[in-house]
Amino acid sequence: MKKKRVLVTGGSGFLGSHLCERLLEMGHEVLCLDNFFTGNKGNILHLIDNPYFEIIRHDVTFPLYVEVDEIYNLACPASPIHYQFDPVQTTKTSVHGAINMLGLAKRIKAKIFQASTSEVYGDPKIHPQPESYWGNVNPNGVRSCYDEGKRCAETLFFDYNRQHGLRIKVGRIFNTYGPRMAMNDGRVVSNFIIQALRNENITVYGDGAQTRSFCYVDDLIEGMIRFMNETPDTFTGPMNLGNPVEFTILQLAETIITMTHSSSRIEFDPLPMDDPMQRCPDIQLAQKAIDWAPQTTLENGLEKTIHYFKPRLKALK
Repeated sequence: MKKKRVLVTGGSGFLGSHLCERLLEMGHEVLCLDNFFTGNKGNILHLIDNPYFEIIRHDVTFPLYVEVDEIYNLACPASPIHYQFDPVQTTKTSVHGAINMLGLAKRIKAKIFQASTSEVYGDPKIHPQPESYWGNVNPNGVRSCYDEGKRCAETLFFDYNRQHGLRIKVGRIFNTYGPRMAMNDGRVVSNFIIQALRNENITVYGDGAQTRSFCYVDDLIEGMIRFMNETPDTFTGPMNLGNPVEFTILQLAETIITMTHSSSRIEFDPLPMDDPMQRCPDIQLAQKAIDWAPQTTLENGLEKTIHYFKPRLKALK
């Protein structure tokens, strides 16, 4: 494979750090860009001594001038706690960030990947969700800064493709988990694991019957890279990237309690506003176009994630 110079925005975050690591393993040069609002330097410390790795402290809402072959645009807070902290800035990151990265890609004729999200489907009326589904999104709710920001970013990507012939890839990422998740970001897998390891009550919203599908991070990164390197380079997406195996939130909580040998009990709180009741990808397109499907079972992925969190919780005591 040809050695490439690759820019990863949001490169010190959960997904970004795994992507940077994988690209370096493949022999590429990596520019990791992050403003460190939700990113964590600890996620990339082990990469700093690599001569082909470079860190740039920068906010994607401002223009950037670098020379690269490919861009992966991952920059944006992805958990409700973080993206609702400053919703205006969240929308700016999605929209202005997309404009700036698309402008850069256009100037230097680089291929660009947009990390979109399953949130573009909102609270879906179709299950599982195929890429052809337009979604059921509240445009003025507390989650809208993220949902509509990502939807607008998709619009910009496809307009740049149609108007300027820009080479784009738009991947809709579903729930992903694994090592390097932030402990305080409010995501369901990390929340449950931390509560279980501390033997605290596990908080389940609603009655726990709402469903999610959980993709282990290594599988997700493999899908992103396969999509970016798809041959022939003719398919733009959007493409769902996630695990089609569905679990209820209550099943997830019970599984984690069992795997951690925890004395935690489950407590139920009211369901947050606009929280979708079902979320599961139809990945037939990914299976056909890039021969991709997740390989890691939930139990195996949870085991690795629990192993990651255990020593970090002990260090906090």
